[in-house]
Amino acid sequence: MRVSQVGPTNRAWLLSLPFLGAICVPALAQTQTQVSEVVRQGYFRAVGEFFTLPPTELAILNEWELDEDEIPVALFIAERTGVSTEALVALRRSGRSWAELAARYGVSAAALHVPIPEQSSAGELATLYQQYRSTPESGWADIQLDSDDIVALVNVRLLAQTLGISPVEVLAQSEAVDSFVKLFGELIH
Repeated sequence: MRVSQVGPTNRAWLLSLPFLGAICVPALAQTQTQVSEVVRQGYFRAVGEFFTLPPTELAILNEWELDEDEIPVALFIAERTGVSTEALVALRRSGRSWAELAARYGVSAAALHVPIPEQSSAGELATLYQQYRSTPESGWADIQLDSDDIVALVNVRLLAQTLGISPVEVLAQSEAVDSFVKLFGELIH
């Protein structure tokens, strides 16, 4: 609707929008920040539950200076290899990619695979799942993953298991958001 087509009553309402914005936007931003912090803490609780971490260790996760979506990757690789999480975090912060670290410590595409039904869409991981589907399971260890694939696979597994939903649902919803922390927030609503 163009402003010239708005009647006198509606025009007055439209003119009051900047005033309402000045009042409402700070309150909305504060609410969104609080909600984001609540979602973030919920995500970390899910990480703690998935990896059976005591609450005292959850506080340490914030000190790692990693992207929040990457924290479960460090824990996943550490759990499967026996390498300390702190060493993995230090290597990642020094510039090593998750793909390099997973290859170095023997965490292959076979270990990271999250089963989904054959006919299901894998969303942004469709190309990767096509590789899984076209390769015999005995050859999955040879599938080359990039760091984004690794972060996605670990987070899909984590969210599906801790929220009790299918990996397909997590994959479908993941296309609409830019982080798994935000996806956690979407999935719990």
